[in-house]
Amino acid sequence: MSLLPLHAAHSYRVLIQRWRALARRLGVKLKTLAVVDGVSVFWLETKNSFAVEAIYLSSGVHGDEPAAAWGLLVWAEENEDRLRAGNFVFFPCLNPHGLMLNTRADYQGQDLNRRFHLQEDVVCGPWQKIVTCRRLKVAICLHEDYDGQGCYVYELGRRGAPKLAPDMLAGVSAIPPDGRKRIDESRAQGGVIRRSRVPKHLPGLPEAVVLHELGCGLTLTFETPSEFGLDLRVRAQVEFVNAVLSATEIAGNTAA
Repeated sequence: MSLLPLHAAHSYRVLIQRWRALARRLGVKLKTLAVVDGVSVFWLETKNSFAVEAIYLSSGVHGDEPAAAWGLLVWAEENEDRLRAGNFVFFPCLNPHGLMLNTRADYQGQDLNRRFHLQEDVVCGPWQKIVTCRRLKVAICLHEDYDGQGCYVYELGRRGAPKLAPDMLAGVSAIPPDGRKRIDESRAQGGVIRRSRVPKHLPGLPEAVVLHELGCGLTLTFETPSEFGLDLRVRAQVEFVNAVLSATEIAGNTAA
């Protein structure tokens, strides 16, 4: 059964309607991050997210990657009890104009994922104020890739940290891992691109890199292949978030 009507894949209105309904059920508020060219960008947090380490989840940085935004929503809808009990910060769709227009670029025609270091940016400036005053255990940034041949993940963490990404990808059954040895000019193994330091060749700083520089212990950028079916991609996004939380919970219990 389809997870969403195909005509709604790029409907920001429908997406936010469902986030509003979810927020009401959880007893939290869908808050305005910024108003961009007349369109509100939203975020929300569970009741406990400010006081202790939180899980960060975002999607919709690139508007032509709709399964990321819908996958995050479907995961949240399927895990309401977990959200009530846990500590989460959500950015459901950081680039609404891109989603509505089915473009990678934002309302200015720029790549938002090269602007997260810019305090003067209408979205990234307020975003920085929120994330800098919270302790983040792990950050999950959901994306898609038109060149992808399967799922893959960028893992950016501290040196010596447990290598969890292979187990996370193993938890995704909807779409197999991307088997290429090089992905996006980076060395890959089994769909995992692992980094312990910030790439220097980028023209601006992506969300995951800024989160890493702000002290997040592990940032994960997950990519589904855009040429696969939408429902498969949405389900893969859901499975990946579940796998991340399971892997980090096991690692935390082992460390304790």
